[in-house]
Amino acid sequence: MINNVTLVGRLTRDPELRYTGQNTAVATFSIAVNRRFKNAAGEREADFINCVIWRQAAENLANWAKKGALIGIVGSIQTRNYENQQGQRVYVTEVVVDNFQMLESRTTRDAAGTGAGNYPAPSAGGQSSSTNRSASQPSAPVPDFGRDSDPFSSGSPMEISDDDLPF
Repeated sequence: MINNVTLVGRLTRDPELRYTGQNTAVATFSIAVNRRFKNAAGEREADFINCVIWRQAAENLANWAKKGALIGIVGSIQTRNYENQQGQRVYVTEVVVDNFQMLESRTTRDAAGTGAGNYPAPSAGGQSSSTNRSASQPSAPVPDFGRDSDPFSSGSPMEISDDDLPF
């Protein structure tokens, strides 16, 4: 059986780091993942997905990731249940994270401001729209990951004769 999840989204709050009785680190957090389509009003909705990460990875996440950070995670879906104080059975579904990757550099986040909601939103071409860069920091070229761009197009057709083809 296969239970594998890969998600990219933004942290909705700072990860909450705790330790178990056996001194094992565990962090809980949630990420907002945009849906692929827009609703009837033309707005893009997001799903808010609860996640948990353990041990050294939990400590690293708590130290490096803050609310609003763009993050990629790989893990599996787990459902657990418990009985609450009213005696009702409560079911919780969450992603148990095996690995995570920060998808923005610290300078990109800092250039956008230190506020939690001030991270640059991707533009239509997939580029970051950060315009607050300091003048002393050189701007690195940002690749265009747009679907309509042709990386092999130089504006003129390629000149290849039939003799050059291997088949």
